[in-house]
Amino acid sequence: MALAFDPKHADLTDENARRAVICYLTADDDDAKKDRTSQRLIALFTILVTSIFCTTFPLWAKRFRWLPRPLLLFARYVGAGVIIATSFIHLLAPANETIGPMSCVGVTGGWQNYPWPVAITMTSFMMVFLMGFASEMYLERKFDHNHGCEKQEKDMEKKAPICTSKADVHQQHQFLHSSDQDVPVTVVEAGKGNCSHDVLPSRSSTPDTQVINPNAAMVVRNQITSFMVLEFGVIFHSVIIGLNLGVAGRQLPTLFAVMVFHQAFEGLGLGARLSVINFPSHLCWVSWAACIFYAVTTPVAIAIGMAISNHYDPESFKAKIVSGVLDSISAGILMYTGFIELLARDFLFNPERTRNSKTLCFMLFCLFLGIGIMALLGRWA
Repeated sequence: MALAFDPKHADLTDENARRAVICYLTADDDDAKKDRTSQRLIALFTILVTSIFCTTFPLWAKRFRWLPRPLLLFARYVGAGVIIATSFIHLLAPANETIGPMSCVGVTGGWQNYPWPVAITMTSFMMVFLMGFASEMYLERKFDHNHGCEKQEKDMEKKAPICTSKADVHQQHQFLHSSDQDVPVTVVEAGKGNCSHDVLPSRSSTPDTQVINPNAAMVVRNQITSFMVLEFGVIFHSVIIGLNLGVAGRQLPTLFAVMVFHQAFEGLGLGARLSVINFPSHLCWVSWAACIFYAVTTPVAIAIGMAISNHYDPESFKAKIVSGVLDSISAGILMYTGFIELLARDFLFNPERTRNSKTLCFMLFCLFLGIGIMALLGRWA
């Protein structure tokens, strides 16, 4: 029978003993066996309600024209900042603490010979890049045969020819990313309506102008793909923090308070990005389903954590490996989405970006506010 680890008498010349020392020093001194079912149930339902409200709020807000546009911009760019800060502070840093070189896992075997958290994050980042690039190439090939303006067949109203070159398709993608920075305009698929007649900007258009876009379906699919990649990364993180709260002991109150803010701001960011996509009328349910899927993920993970709290040890060696790898993958996904899909497309390479200096300053303020809030929350969880 193996002797129990004694921190007062450890042989640091042995690899297993060194690992045991670091695992002992980094483990949470917690009273997990104490019954905290009522507290965990309160946390579960509070987080569920908060997540649903904050994630769906931008979708509801787009339906109410009387709401001030700065409120929508606030939700959009605070959410972007939250996503970026989450990738660094709440994913990459914990992954490094869990499987990094100075962690309990990192001093064992092959884990100590390579910076695995950063490598996994980089690999995840590049894989998302390949997915996005493949999507763009598909769009180009799809419309490659339309180099000029061709007259639509069966055009009952005999409208003017419509240009659908590769540059036009890319322009449409950028146009939809510009969101509601400027003058509202509705973009719909030819012959079909959209979900809620959401408004999108165009400096060259007058208010309430309707732009008939025959390629909107393809562009929307591209946006849906980008959003699903974003939600996929967030879901990984939500599962891990939900499990941790479900088995938490003495740290439960602090972790609960931080997670409420975390889920609220992250949900606000997801909802704001989702509200930009002008789903065709037959796909209206997708936006609401995506919101609900995110909102219930963490509560479900909390429930699972409560069910296995007597058997699941988040400080175990295997649990640390799984948590660290998932956090690293999620960090790469959110980094790419935050910097490329959100910031680069909205600020650097957006031909429809607003030229209003006050609006731009407000957008940047909201962005850094979101980053600052989530970075500050990293002090506690």
